[in-house]
Amino acid sequence: MFFRRKRNLEVDLGGLREKGESLSSFLKSILSVDANLSGNKLSVGSENLTPEDLKRSVNKFVYRENLNNTYWVSLENGVVKINRFKSAKKQEERKKKSTPPSTIRHGW
Repeated sequence: MFFRRKRNLEVDLGGLREKGESLSSFLKSILSVDANLSGNKLSVGSENLTPEDLKRSVNKFVYRENLNNTYWVSLENGVVKINRFKSAKKQEERKKKSTPPSTIRHGW
């Protein structure tokens, strides 16, 4: 018989350090894997989990926590990374070119 060895996949939490414990318990409950938190990284050990499946599950967590408007999930070299969107610059042209108030006088 052939024995599979455990694959050790990593999740880089980025700016979500405070959500590491909840992500770990979420992955344990959904995927039935061993998830260990150490600093800014989460190590996931499983025999038949692919990096794409892990990315999908982390993306599901980000969506369920309602963080999908500030964070996005990527897969780079087998490491799942949680990235923060860069803050969008406000359009200052709208403020400069605002419509002046109406100065029409009616004579009736």
